[in-house]
This record gives sequence, C-alpha cells and structure tokens, in this order.
Amino acid sequence: MKINIPKAWCLRMAQLEGDAEIGAGALAVDPVFEGETAHAEAPEETSLAFSRFVRLARRGRGLTVELLAERADVELAELLTIEEDSRYKPDLRTVYQLANYFGVQRANLLQIAGLTAPKDNHLVIESVRFAARSESVAALTAEERAALDAFVSVLSEQK
Repeated sequence: MKINIPKAWCLRMAQLEGDAEIGAGALAVDPVFEGETAHAEAPEETSLAFSRFVRLARRGRGLTVELLAERADVELAELLTIEEDSRYKPDLRTVYQLANYFGVQRANLLQIAGLTAPKDNHLVIESVRFAARSESVAALTAEERAALDAFVSVLSEQK
C-alpha cells in the first residue's frame, strides 16, 4: 500500500506550526548515550586531551589511522581531523565507536570530546594534566628528521 501525502497538505501543516520547533529539539536524549545530551559549552581544554588520547591510544596499539578507522568503524577523514585539530567537535557516533573500541566509558569520552557538559571536575583536571604530559619530548627518529628537513627546505625556498 502506498501512502500519498499531498504537498499542499504539508505546506498547510507547516503554516499551522508557525515558528514552533518540530521534533525533540535541543534537549533530546539519545538512549544509546544513557541520558547524555549534546552540550555546546564544554571546556575547550578537554578537547586537546581527547585528540591526544585518540592518537596515543591508536599508537599504543600499533595501528595506523586507516586501520583504526576500519576497526572502530569510523570515517577516516574524521579520525584524521580528530587527531590533527584539537578544537574539532566529533560526531556522537564516532565518540561512541571509539569508546567501545578502546574500552573506556562513553560518558567520560563524550565529556572530554566536548560533546557533553562536564559533570566531574576531576575528569577535567586529569584531562588537562594528561594533555600536558602527553606532548612527546622524545628525539625525532631518523625518518621524522629527514621528513622535517625536506619540508623545511621546501618551506625555505624563495620564489
């Protein structure tokens, strides 16, 4: 059976609604996230911790970005952006998939990703501490040094 809803009826119903918000609105709760709601005012400091956590957890498991994207079932481009741009706000689904893959609490990962309001000040403090300590001070490998030198020479070229 095919249901036919005329365009005129849809337009009339939209007119009757006026400026009312249709749907669940900004306070919608996704049951997959156990009552967590998206929140735009999370502290920016925790986003750096999220970015570094993803990178270090991936490297700790000996995975390339491409392999992590495949295994965690997330978009490769988004994963690259997460690791490279600490201010990027990832999709809820991506954080959920990464939390499952790395075996961490979804609610905590949502908080440090900046997608939910921080409920635990201790988590915020530890996120900042982690971000500060996770900056590598190790010497560059020979391969990294060669890549850096080659890039610096290109950047130094005058036109």
